[in-house]
Amino acid sequence: MKSFKTNEIFEIKSRSNFEELALKIFDYQNKNNNFYSEYSSFILKGKKPTSIREIPFLPISFFKTNKIILNNLNHKLIFKSSGTSGARSSHYVADLELYKKSFINNFLQQYHKIEDTCIIGLLPSYEENGDSSLIYMINELINISQNKLSGFYNNNFQELSKSLKILESSKTNTILIGVSYALLDFGKEYPQKLKNTIVIETGGMKGKRKEMLKEELHKILKDDFGLNHIHSEYGMTELLSQAYSKKDGVFLSPSWMDILIRDINDPLSILGFNKLGGVNIIDLANLNSCSFIATDDLGIKLNQNEFKINGRLSNSDMRGCNLLIQ
Repeated sequence: MKSFKTNEIFEIKSRSNFEELALKIFDYQNKNNNFYSEYSSFILKGKKPTSIREIPFLPISFFKTNKIILNNLNHKLIFKSSGTSGARSSHYVADLELYKKSFINNFLQQYHKIEDTCIIGLLPSYEENGDSSLIYMINELINISQNKLSGFYNNNFQELSKSLKILESSKTNTILIGVSYALLDFGKEYPQKLKNTIVIETGGMKGKRKEMLKEELHKILKDDFGLNHIHSEYGMTELLSQAYSKKDGVFLSPSWMDILIRDINDPLSILGFNKLGGVNIIDLANLNSCSFIATDDLGIKLNQNEFKINGRLSNSDMRGCNLLIQ
């Protein structure tokens, strides 16, 4: 199997550069991933994509039922979804260094130099699963961080509160990244004014609390921590890249990731800006599995690099998407 130069992925300089590389990676995966090739052949019917809008996007549900990896590659690790209901998705990762490059480069673009930042994880439900891609990412960032207070605090709220007070008093750049319900519980029990700490929520109540609107969640957290904005992370087991929102739920994609919005009634049709529809993701870092994924999320693309997530597709919405997998 012909190899691909991975350094190209993180050296994209322009939109045309991205689209050219995306088409090359489609061709590479279409030739070297039998499962994706069979699926794309069904969609394309002999045609060859000439733009990213014509590339077939693999329904994300296939990660629950199939091993999505390039032919003849051995996986180094399997990441699994949180699995609060139904079958869990599995992502067979052949190159962990590629994943590291993706989240480290993205983090450096969005936030501080990692060595100068205290990284705190509040992700108890993810740690319980033991095979989370998010835990792997945060653990690597903690290892790079040179602050002795970096680490996973999980349900140790008293120790976390104590550490945050020390970090605030020393004006240390700090990132507290946590699952929504744990941040809510901590904020209720230990409310405090944070000035040098960025709070990033990863979404979801993981069955621990009733789901709430993002705006409501952020308002509570802003009040609890005295912050003007709550950040969000958008990622998933099936991807090797993430997008971050710094305010108002507007996510920014890294240069090697793009969002396209599909019509939920005609899932092969791509919509323009400011139109609500199903979220398709191009993640070029997903080189060894599939870089073109049709998710179950609803969203709006605001401009070339920014988007919003507006919820999940309902069962009725999914009927149009299911046409792809019958």
